[in-house]
Amino acid sequence: MSSSHLLIGATNASSGLSIRRITPADLAQALAAGWDDFAAMPSHAVFLCVIYPLLGLWLVSLTAGYSMLPLAFPLGAGFALIGPFAAVGLYELSRRREAGLDTNSTHAFDLLNSPSLGAILALGLLLMALFLVWLAVAEAIYVANFGYAAPASIPQFVKDVFTTPAGRTLIVVGTGVGFLFAVAALTVGAISFPLLLDRDVGAAVALLTSIRVVVTNPLTMALWGLIVAALLVLGSLPFFLGLTVVMPVLGHATWHLYRRAVEPGGAPRADFRPSIRASRSAADFPASLFPTRR
Repeated sequence: MSSSHLLIGATNASSGLSIRRITPADLAQALAAGWDDFAAMPSHAVFLCVIYPLLGLWLVSLTAGYSMLPLAFPLGAGFALIGPFAAVGLYELSRRREAGLDTNSTHAFDLLNSPSLGAILALGLLLMALFLVWLAVAEAIYVANFGYAAPASIPQFVKDVFTTPAGRTLIVVGTGVGFLFAVAALTVGAISFPLLLDRDVGAAVALLTSIRVVVTNPLTMALWGLIVAALLVLGSLPFFLGLTVVMPVLGHATWHLYRRAVEPGGAPRADFRPSIRASRSAADFPASLFPTRR
């Protein structure tokens, strides 16, 4: 795959992409459609999203050592930064259901045959880099207020954060900086991944289109970000188990939000099919080692 296709997809792919103005009513309808997809494909959603609560518990386990305790909240909050990339399989299932195609859970992996796979991975790496930078910045903010010494205990850490001037500074500065990272992640991933699954547009065009959607609908997209954040907090209770419902609903809803926000027009579709191999019997050996062209 050439670098030009990775960035811009098919020739003049962006020429047919127009941005619609969306309202809070569109967000409500996208969430309702996401819930409908989840209700129609619950086994698929659990299959794809059981990793979320497990990963959440793993992130918490990293804080068992008190040296990692200051990163407990940044890890949990920053996990949402890579959510748009992690939910790409859910977008594919919603795309197939909308098109009236088979929605067996195995089709979530059909995207591995997509012409946009390289672009999807490139934007996924961008979100992962954003996540790692956020962790580094969060640690720097903590060190600037409390120094390099690890907390003596969990109760002492909680007391220091909520009852001392340094703790209040940590909360204010950390929340403000985290908000900026959340805005960046929302701008990058709100529309780009569903667009790449649907259209052969490339990473740069998908990123630019996602930015255009946010700029065209700043208040509505800000509300969407707040809804996502609130649902993720609720889904984290108890012990991240709620994410088995919240994450698939948000994933499916993101697909429907994309469909409401972008009018693809003449942009070429990213049509792809999984490779199908004919079954072979043992009697074909060793002739099967030497394929012939038919």
